[in-house]
Amino acid sequence: MRKTTALRATAAAAAVLLTATACGSQRGKEDQDTAAGGACKGQQTTGITDTTIKLGGIYPLSGPASAYGTISKGVAAHFKYVNAQGGIDGRKVEFTVRDDGYQPPKAVEEARRLVEQEKVFAVFQTLGTPSTAAVWDYLNKQKVPQPFVATGASVWGTDDKHPWTIGWQPNYVAEARVYAKYLKDEKPKAKVAVLYQNDDFGKDLLGGFQQAVAGSGIKVVAKESYEVTAPSVSAQMANLARSKADVLLNITTPKFGSQALAADAKNTKWNPLHIVNNVASSAAVLQPVGFKNVQGVVSATYFKDPADPQWANDPEMKTYTKAMHKYAPDADPANQFNAYGWAAASSLHQALDAMKCPTREGLRDAVRNLRNVKVDMLLPGVTLSTGHDDAFPIESMQLMRFKGERWQLFGKPVDTREEFGPLAK
Repeated sequence: MRKTTALRATAAAAAVLLTATACGSQRGKEDQDTAAGGACKGQQTTGITDTTIKLGGIYPLSGPASAYGTISKGVAAHFKYVNAQGGIDGRKVEFTVRDDGYQPPKAVEEARRLVEQEKVFAVFQTLGTPSTAAVWDYLNKQKVPQPFVATGASVWGTDDKHPWTIGWQPNYVAEARVYAKYLKDEKPKAKVAVLYQNDDFGKDLLGGFQQAVAGSGIKVVAKESYEVTAPSVSAQMANLARSKADVLLNITTPKFGSQALAADAKNTKWNPLHIVNNVASSAAVLQPVGFKNVQGVVSATYFKDPADPQWANDPEMKTYTKAMHKYAPDADPANQFNAYGWAAASSLHQALDAMKCPTREGLRDAVRNLRNVKVDMLLPGVTLSTGHDDAFPIESMQLMRFKGERWQLFGKPVDTREEFGPLAK
C-alpha cells in the first residue's frame, strides 16, 4: 500500500523544517566483552550506558487530541516500576515526554530537541499519523530508532525506506478487516454509512474496510469526512442519518468519537448498528455521552480492559493497577489509554531485552525480529511477531460490545494475517 498524497506532503514539509541542522540485552560479562570488540563495535550508543537508557516520547498533552496524552502516564508508570525492580538488564530508564499539541510542525521541533539536546537513545512513540509522518524522515536520517509509534497507519509496516520506524498496535487496515468479517458473518447485506477523519488515519481505515467488503453484499452508501480542527461533526452526522444506512462506521479520534456517539443517541429516528474504531472506544469517550446511550455499540481491541472485572485477579492487571496508583496517582487506572501505554512500554521492554547489541542498531533490529513474544497486558492469544517480510507486530483483534457500564468481549481473536493474508506493499 502506498503512502497517500497527504502523508507525502506532511513528510516533505517536515524535511524542509529539518534541513537546518544505532540487537536483546547483553547477558553477562562474557557477552559484554564480545560485544565491545565484536559485532557491536562501531554501532551507535548515544543515549545508552551501562546504567541508563534515555527515551523520549511525543504526545498531544494539549490540543484536539489531548485525551491521548494520558498514554504517556501509563508508559512512565511502567518504566518507573521497572526501574524500582532494578531496571532493564541493570539499566534505569529515563523517559522524557514532550507535547506537540497534535501539530506536525511542533512534533518536528520536539523530535529535534529530544535527539539533539536530550540525546535520547530512541524516540519511543510519536502519537498520531500526522506527527509521526512529520518526523520519520528526520529520525531515520539521524539513525535514531522510532519504535512502536502510537498510530495504526499501515504505511509504518509497508514502507521499505524507513527501517528505523515501526508501528505497534494493529494497523487500521487490519482493524477494518475485523469489522468487515463481522458484518459479513452477521449482516451480509449491510448498508454502511461512514464518518471519518480527513487525514491518513481516517482514509487508511476507510480504504481497508472498502477493500475488505469488495465483492460482498455489503455496500458503503454514504461517507462524510471532518477536519481535526472542526468544532463538531453534527452536520456530518445529520447527513449520514439521511442515508438510512443500517450500520454506522465511526472512524474518529476521541473528541469527535464522543460527538458522533452523542448525535447518534439523540437521533431516535435512526438506529444503526454503531461500530466505533478502537482509538475512540475508551470509556473516557463513552462516559460523557452517558452509558445508557451507547448500549450495543461495537468495537475491537487487543489488550486487556482495566475496567473489565474478568481481569480483576489477573497478575499483570494487579501489577499495573498498583503501579499506576504509586507512580501516576493523578491518572485513572481504569482508563484504557493508560493500559495502552503500559502495554506498549512492556513491549518495548521485551525488545530492549532482546537486543543482541546495546546500541541503536540493536534496537532497530530487535523490533523487526520478534517471534510470538508474549506481553502480559495483551489479550490471551495476541502476541508480538515481526520478521523480514512482516513489520506489523500485532495483527490480531477481538470484537467487543458495550453492555451495562463496560465493554464485553465476544467471539474469538481474529488473526487478520491468517484470515485475509498479508498487506501488500
